[in-house]
Amino acid sequence: MALYTCKLGASDGKILYRELEASEPDVLKNSLEEQGFFVFSVKKKPLQFLFDKGLSRRQIDNRALLTFNQEMLVLIKAGMPIMQVLDTILERHDSGRLPEVLRQVREDVKGGAALSAALEKHGRLFPHLYVASISAGERTGDLPRTIRRYILYLKRVEVIRKKVIAAIFYPAILVVVAFMAVTLLLIYVVPTFSQVYTDAGSQLPLPTQILISFTTFLRHYFLLGIVLIVAAAAAFRSWVSTPTGRFSLDSFKLKVPFLGDVYTKYSVAGFTRTLATVLGSGIPIIESLRMSIGTLNNLYMEKRLFEVVKYVEEGGRISAAFERVAIMPPLALRMLGVGESTGALEDMLVDISDYLEDELEERMQILTTAIEPAVMLVMGVIIGGIIITMYLPIFKIAGTVG
Repeated sequence: MALYTCKLGASDGKILYRELEASEPDVLKNSLEEQGFFVFSVKKKPLQFLFDKGLSRRQIDNRALLTFNQEMLVLIKAGMPIMQVLDTILERHDSGRLPEVLRQVREDVKGGAALSAALEKHGRLFPHLYVASISAGERTGDLPRTIRRYILYLKRVEVIRKKVIAAIFYPAILVVVAFMAVTLLLIYVVPTFSQVYTDAGSQLPLPTQILISFTTFLRHYFLLGIVLIVAAAAAFRSWVSTPTGRFSLDSFKLKVPFLGDVYTKYSVAGFTRTLATVLGSGIPIIESLRMSIGTLNNLYMEKRLFEVVKYVEEGGRISAAFERVAIMPPLALRMLGVGESTGALEDMLVDISDYLEDELEERMQILTTAIEPAVMLVMGVIIGGIIITMYLPIFKIAGTVG
């Protein structure tokens, strides 16, 4: 997500300036126009890389947002007006980023603004999907139902996110430990052996000579190598921040064997669940599709999904549009077609996301089960090869003596 400075014209003639996050300026512009704003300009904030870390700290995380909405739902269902709801929540939360923002929201609501409009002023902190859902709940007059749906959405998204992180965590530790062990051998252990052999003045076998030469080179240029790696990482990050670079990387992610399928299922599952949530909030299908696209977090898939929006705008069926872009598994496409034909699209989208999440969990289980022995095998071969190579002179001497 990037931060954009937007100059907007409101329906009452006022000129507004907002800082909002979005994956692409076109996505943000279309979303703002759907909300009734006239968009004068959408400009990416300069020196974005300096703000990324700070922004991530200032964003309201899912758990805080979940707690806030659970409290708000209970109070609204108890019959409290929105001002009293905000006052009650603020009494329970004295410090933190959320209370600070809620105090500003409370003042805007006290001044006559709708809750969604007050939240929208802090678009950098509240997800656009959440603000739009609150706005839809206000339009339909059933805000508790909208909040309840968003709570369920947050819970499910958090569960899937935790499962993915848990599946990746252990293999990542294995890879890091293996890398550190090999590095330790090459930088400290092998040079110790090589010094012993040098002092003994023995003729070393070719594999041992090659390994010692490599470790000598590694020790001499280790710091330079670190600097080059950091520079390469910075250059890569700079390239990825460009539209061309990000599009290329996102396209590559989907083509990686096995991992590409996992990544696709994760993105599409999040998209379909978001779309079901937004549709259930009473937002029209075209606007719902545009809002849900931003949850993919993949520029290549987002561009393909815009083709879906265009096709549906022209009167095409949603299932046919998804079949054209080919980012859903065949079974999910058939389920989507059935849901569209029977008028149960929202429920079928939830079923599709459940199906894809189950598939994702199964794939992640296979990945974590397979990667542990694979890493151990590769680590064993590398370390065993280093040790055998360093002991070759001793074996040679032992053979000569024998």
